[in-house]
Amino acid sequence: MNRTAACLALCLVAAVSAARADVSLPHVFGSHMVLQRDTKIPVWGWAAPGEPVKVSLGSGPAVPALASAAGEWRVTLPPMPAGGPHKLTVAGRTTVVFEDVLVGEVWLCSGQSNMEWTLGGADRAQEEIAAAEWPQIRHLGIPKVTSAVPEKDVNAEWRVCSPATAAGFTAVGYFFGRELHRTLKVPVGLINSSWGGTRIEPWTPPAGFGAADTLADIRTRVALADPRTDAHRARLRDYLATNAAWTARAQAALASGAVLEPLPPYPPELAPLRGHQDPCALYNAMIHPLVPYAIRGAIWYQGESNHGEGKLYTDKTRALVEGWRGAWNQGPLPFYYVQIAPFQYGEEDPFILPEFWEAQAAAQAIPDTGMAVIHDVGNIRDIHPRNKQEVGRRLALLALAKTYGAKDTVFSGPVFQSMSPEGAKLRVTFDHAHGGLVTRDGKAPSHFEIIGEGTDFVPAEAAIDGSSVVLSSPACTNPVAVRFGWHKTAEPNLANGAGLPAAPFRAGEAPTLDWLAIKVAESKDYRLVYSLDLAKLGRTIAYDEDHAAEIGGAFDRVAYFLELQKAGGTPQYVYASMDAFTADPRKVGVPTAASGARVQAPVTNLTVLSNVPGLKTGEALAGGNLEFWPHNYGAPNGASVPGASGDVYDWGDAPVDPVDGYGSMQVHNGAAKQTVFAINNWKAAAGADIGIGNSTGKTLDWTFTGNAQTYTVKRLRVLVRPAR
Repeated sequence: MNRTAACLALCLVAAVSAARADVSLPHVFGSHMVLQRDTKIPVWGWAAPGEPVKVSLGSGPAVPALASAAGEWRVTLPPMPAGGPHKLTVAGRTTVVFEDVLVGEVWLCSGQSNMEWTLGGADRAQEEIAAAEWPQIRHLGIPKVTSAVPEKDVNAEWRVCSPATAAGFTAVGYFFGRELHRTLKVPVGLINSSWGGTRIEPWTPPAGFGAADTLADIRTRVALADPRTDAHRARLRDYLATNAAWTARAQAALASGAVLEPLPPYPPELAPLRGHQDPCALYNAMIHPLVPYAIRGAIWYQGESNHGEGKLYTDKTRALVEGWRGAWNQGPLPFYYVQIAPFQYGEEDPFILPEFWEAQAAAQAIPDTGMAVIHDVGNIRDIHPRNKQEVGRRLALLALAKTYGAKDTVFSGPVFQSMSPEGAKLRVTFDHAHGGLVTRDGKAPSHFEIIGEGTDFVPAEAAIDGSSVVLSSPACTNPVAVRFGWHKTAEPNLANGAGLPAAPFRAGEAPTLDWLAIKVAESKDYRLVYSLDLAKLGRTIAYDEDHAAEIGGAFDRVAYFLELQKAGGTPQYVYASMDAFTADPRKVGVPTAASGARVQAPVTNLTVLSNVPGLKTGEALAGGNLEFWPHNYGAPNGASVPGASGDVYDWGDAPVDPVDGYGSMQVHNGAAKQTVFAINNWKAAAGADIGIGNSTGKTLDWTFTGNAQTYTVKRLRVLVRPAR
């Protein structure tokens, strides 16, 4: 090496050494930050290994630390009262000084788009931005990044609230922080770590998934994907051993010219979880770098992306809360969240969202949590309601009452307490009826429904009586259960004297209903031939009830009643009756090869009754058509059924050999271009095709959907009407 190169090398080494000696801190620390008052204040960072560091805040004493062999140091400053501005000084071989540091209340603001939603998109945005002259409110916006492993830092910068900066603040966080600042008269720091469209799982730390057995699959997935875990290492060792054995075989094959099987693929379960919807990926990148920065608590606005999960979301919320509390190790970190607003969600079952609301409400059993109800300030046509002012205020009411001890603060709307029968009426009593129950519009309370023996849920006449609502209906003289706001677009008017809305709920034991008897008046004139739990489908059909041998006389009509329900979903039903197409009661059931049934023909006087949206109902419908056979079948319209396609499986398919093949039991309304119901491929049992109305897939008659296992309730009844 020549002298010039040697000098360059020495200079490079010196520069690297100097860089390593520089004292640095993660970006959660910075000028204009807010530190949490009245609690110990962790401060941490990096320096050269073994380097002594001193940290001081304002006029307080300097607290020493020594950088570890990994170059990491940490100190804990004593609690400070609210105030400032101060300087935070970190001195080692170099010195870092942060200016304009306040001490006050610090809150983490997290979730998906309704938390990410900025002040610039809120109601009266320009007016709010122009008035946002709050220099003691500070905002730290965390960039949207992911990671498969916990990160130590994230690129962010504290900003002072002003009309020049506030437009980019989280709107819900801003209105929450403004209410705290106005009430408590102390600085407020808002750490906004949110990402639109994300699920709850990416925000949850690995340890959180140990909160419930229902999350075991996620827990296993996270462990296998994390290169630091024993599970990952064991699986990787197995794979390496397999590869080593393959390599030995490959070398032998190379020498001998033998055929060699392909190299085993890398196990997909070991792939890193770094997608923005992957478990832990956002915690690792957007939350872990903040730990253990002292905070007072967290506010959370998320759920739209998990809203189809029902009760499971309660466990996932517990996983998030316990995971964050374990990471911060500050004790029971307060956690306040928003019950998502009513929204149309397309053609989705209207009761999926209420069951999610129920799961959100159940999460309040987690200590030191609270839920803000916003059913009165949403927008069923916009998943991003713009009235973020009220959402933030209601979260602040929770914090003021439950964290800061404001005794006279009303923080909740009416909450169901009890239900008691009073003759033909039900009395529903509420907690948190502060100032008495009222309605926002001065009308009778809306969106109450009751149910009794032999009835479905029916709208109730509701009257306020103190802290109770008394319910009745002439259609339900013996009510036993109630539900309130139980629809995805429900915006009930019940509130308390403080103007806070009542939360949706259901109570009582709803009776098991015979939908056939309740919904189909003509069924009383029919006799049951077959009843079949479709969970028992298979190569051989064993009916739960078989009365075919008892049907001694002629019959003039045949009817089918199919009930389907998915877990947590609304019961669906369809009734289809028609003029008799056979005189043999043994050929009106599932058309197995053994039954000898094979019908591809129009039927007359079709009646259809159903609660499935979009399915044409009525009496004496034209276009009735059956496709009953045990055969395989194809899409070509060999029977020239009017309006049927020759390319798509619909109401004009063609049976082909073998006879004991796929199998079709389909009733159609060709004039409406609709499948009324279908039960196909029954030999596949849980993989059978079952549906009401047209399938939304590539076929209209449910062929090849293999969806039977998605229903928890699936029951078919076949009836005939004795000839008159």
